[in-house]
Order: sequence, then structure tokens, then C-alpha cells
Amino acid sequence: MSRRDMVIRTLAALSATVVDALLPETAAAQRPERMYRLGFLTTSSSPATAHAALTRSLADLGYHEGRNLVVERRYAAGELGRLPLLAADLVHANVDVIVTEATPAALAAKQATVRIPIVMATGGDAVGSGLVATLARPGGNITGLTSLASQLDAKKVELLRELKPDARRIAYLGNSQIVAEQIGFREVKTAAKAIGMDAIFVNAPVPEAFEAAFTTMTEAGVDVVLVPPSAPNTDGRSRIVGTAARHRMPAVYGAREFADAGGLVAYGTSRAALFGRAAVFVDKILKGADPSDLPVEQAKTFELVINLRTARELGLTVPRSLLARADEVIE
Repeated sequence: MSRRDMVIRTLAALSATVVDALLPETAAAQRPERMYRLGFLTTSSSPATAHAALTRSLADLGYHEGRNLVVERRYAAGELGRLPLLAADLVHANVDVIVTEATPAALAAKQATVRIPIVMATGGDAVGSGLVATLARPGGNITGLTSLASQLDAKKVELLRELKPDARRIAYLGNSQIVAEQIGFREVKTAAKAIGMDAIFVNAPVPEAFEAAFTTMTEAGVDVVLVPPSAPNTDGRSRIVGTAARHRMPAVYGAREFADAGGLVAYGTSRAALFGRAAVFVDKILKGADPSDLPVEQAKTFELVINLRTARELGLTVPRSLLARADEVIE
């Protein structure tokens, strides 16, 4: 063999070795990124400001919609009867995880599938509603967060009494079909009785019922009203706040969006914080965690927002002690 042939063979062997070494890296670089499918089920009628926190947190964790994430969104627009059909549609879409907003949505998702993991972004009493066995050991395919909305209702009764010391009757403006609101009303009734007040439940499942509901309250001698932060109520917050103003009815609401819309007082968990935290549960599940092993977390971030302008319009004097406890005062 000539010297020239030996050089050519040696160079060919070296080239082959280099190519073999690079192939795994090249193949990995060309391998398409996995596309995850996320279902989102809510009683709301459209995207809310708090929902964006879920998208932002997922992006921080490496899930970018349109690149490696597809989000299938289903809105019930306050029609609870549509939830089972929408939940079944998400199951048919074969999503990897379903995120729910509000207890009725979580219940519908639970009834629709025992296979697909479900993450509650918001909800009331997860144990009392039958969604999980216990918070520490949820069991089944559901985990996530509980907003403690119903447990906070007793505190809201106290807030209304501070704002209107002569109040004797409180109304709970809710939806009798929502288990969490039935539980919330029981909390209100107990808290009201403890301070010499009585409580009534006024059913208003859709925005169109708000006007008639406030008329009923006025006729029933209601002094103050508590409005839970259900998705339909939050969607119709401007309508509720406006109707309360016309009836000169002091109200405390369950989410800060109501105070931003002109509501008197809002006290509750931060919905944005809940949605942001829900993304962490989604990430863990997509990485292989079993939802039955992920304890349900209780909300940790609470907000008290007082709208002084509305208080003045209602002729109310907000105690300094209450103002000192507020996270934000709207002038």
C-alpha cells in the first residue's frame, strides 16, 4: 500500500469517528419538542385577569403556548348544566392535565374521568364537596388548591358588622346549585347568629337575576349583603356593584376585582396567586408525579381591599381599626 493510500484511509477513519460522536447530539437537536395538552374548565364566560397568572407561571416553568403547550379552554358562562359536556369534551381531546376553576367545574371533571389528572386552581371546601378524601391524602386523580372561600365567610360577617353596627339582617347572594356556596351560607348563618343577626339565602344563579335579588333583599329588610366570588358573580361584578349602589346596600365581596369595580369591601384569597401556584402542580404531574400523592394546599395569600369612595357615597364611616388592617384602600 502506498503512503498516499495510507493517509487517505487514516483520514477516512478519523472522519467516521467524528461523525459517530456528533450523531447523538445532532439527533437530539433535531428531535421535536414534546407538545403537552392542557385542559382548562371554568364556569366563567371569558378569560379573566387571574387566569393570566397560570399562563405566566407555566411559561416560567418552561411551558410555552404554541411551542410546546396546547391549551384547550372551555367556558360554561355560568350555565352549570353545560359543565359535564365540556368536561367530556376535554377528555375526548385527550389532554394530559385538566385545570379547573370553581368547585362545580372540578366536580364535573371528576365525574368525567378517573384517568386524567385534575388540578383545582380555585375551589371551596374540597373535602366537604366530596372532591378529595383528605387534604393531606387526596386520593384519586384530583389535587390542587382550596381557596377557603366558605371558611372566610364568617370573617366577612364581622367586617359588615364593623361597617354597619346597627345591621340586623344579612343576605347571602348565591347560587343554590353550588355546593361550596351552600357550605358558605351555613358559615354565614352561624356567624350571624353569634352576634345577634339573622341571615337569609337569596338565589341569583345568573346576572339577569341580580336586580330581582336586590329587590327581594330590600323587601325582606336586609341591611347588608355578602357576595361570594363565584365565576359568574365575578364576570358580572360591575352589574352587581351597580345594583348594590342603586339599592344603597353595603356589601362585602369575595375577591378584589369587585372593589376595583366600585364595590365597598373585598376580602378573600388572591385568585392570581392561586392560579400561579396551580402551574406548579401541573408541572409536577407532567414530570410524572401522581396527583393522589400531592397534598391539596390551602390558600396562603389574602387581601382586604376597602373602597372609601363607595363608603362615602353610602354614608358609612369606616373605622380606623379596619383601615389599618386593609392591604389596600381605594380613595
